[in-house]
Amino acid sequence: MTTVTTAGSRRTRAAATRQRIIDAARALFVSDGYRATSLRDIATAASVSHPGLLGHFASKDELLAEVVAGFEAENERAFDLIAAASGSGELIFADVARRNARTPGYLELFAALTGEASAPGHPAHERMRERYARLRQLSSEVLEDAALHGTVDADRDVADETTRHMAGWDGLQLISQYLPDRVDVVQMLEEREALWALPYGWRDADEPAPAAAAAGPLPPLFGGDQDADRETGYEAGRRRRTQILADATRLFSKDGYGDTSLRDIAEAVGVSKSTLLHHYPSKELLLSAVLSERDRAIRARTEVVLAERAGDALRGIPDGARVSALDEPGLIEVYAVLSCEAVPAAHPAHEYFATRFAEAVDYFTELFRLAQSDGDLPAHRDPEHEAIWLVALWDGLQYQWLYDREAVDVAALLRAHLDDVLPRR
Repeated sequence: MTTVTTAGSRRTRAAATRQRIIDAARALFVSDGYRATSLRDIATAASVSHPGLLGHFASKDELLAEVVAGFEAENERAFDLIAAASGSGELIFADVARRNARTPGYLELFAALTGEASAPGHPAHERMRERYARLRQLSSEVLEDAALHGTVDADRDVADETTRHMAGWDGLQLISQYLPDRVDVVQMLEEREALWALPYGWRDADEPAPAAAAAGPLPPLFGGDQDADRETGYEAGRRRRTQILADATRLFSKDGYGDTSLRDIAEAVGVSKSTLLHHYPSKELLLSAVLSERDRAIRARTEVVLAERAGDALRGIPDGARVSALDEPGLIEVYAVLSCEAVPAAHPAHEYFATRFAEAVDYFTELFRLAQSDGDLPAHRDPEHEAIWLVALWDGLQYQWLYDREAVDVAALLRAHLDDVLPRR
């Protein structure tokens, strides 16, 4: 009897230690990010030795899988409970988002993982890909029931709305981590749910026709003065910096900033670490240069497309998105990984993305305001709401595309959204 009791006590203690490790990992992944957290950090937080931790989990990947699985199990149970308690045809997405917002660490972890795990080599890539499939099925069932009962207008395509809504929701969760005072995920989802009651591309028939002349000049594209000195120095040095940036971009998009060392980049370029440091004295400065180069490449492509009216500038966005996916997928990859990895405030790129999201929202708010003055944006739509949703949707669609490039057509889905928001007469 004593032997049995002792064995049972050991199992109980082992289970408690294992759970303590999982709880510590969950807290650190949320506060510091998966890539910036080491097993030794987790062991210290859990008050166990590093070898003791390895007796329960052989790698950080195993721990991440356990943490994500726990969150997902909780979330799916909550989704089922909310759906079961709702009435026929009732939309429940805002209620689910409200529950997520009350769950400590949920938004932070999944906002970060959405982009971080988009790299095929990330340990959570397949799990996040499966998550999208499960959420698509659950969300589609809710929307189909809502359409059947008239909560969603019958004119709307349920499959299309499901994909776009999931993407926008993901994007909102990320932006809210950078602009918490400006983006309320629950409120945004409630407002989108209300718009589903209207036919696709609806506007009041009594609204005046669009004005012949544009209401005003278009605002300048944001993020324009970060690369003023990129052409300085000798030609050989410029070529070397170009190569360094290209290889750093590729490695950051594959392994993230935290898991990529300067030595990794130097080896990829084929130079010594000291040579790399001659051009970029720190990893933080190299990260800044990578982000600036990405902005420069996007501006160079965007500024080719000229438009006089704000509505036309907005309707031209899908064409640019298609070109980016075909010609520069690396720009999408590095943005997805870094924008999500940088969610923790201590990350060196956090301020960059906070500023970029604020500028993007301001820019598109002004475009939608001008489009409304021109008569292209219907009066019942709020310019700032549409700006936030467009930025969120665009980012979210790019994340989905990185998980399934054959199934997700970012340009087509953006065009469908803008045709709904900016219906032509």
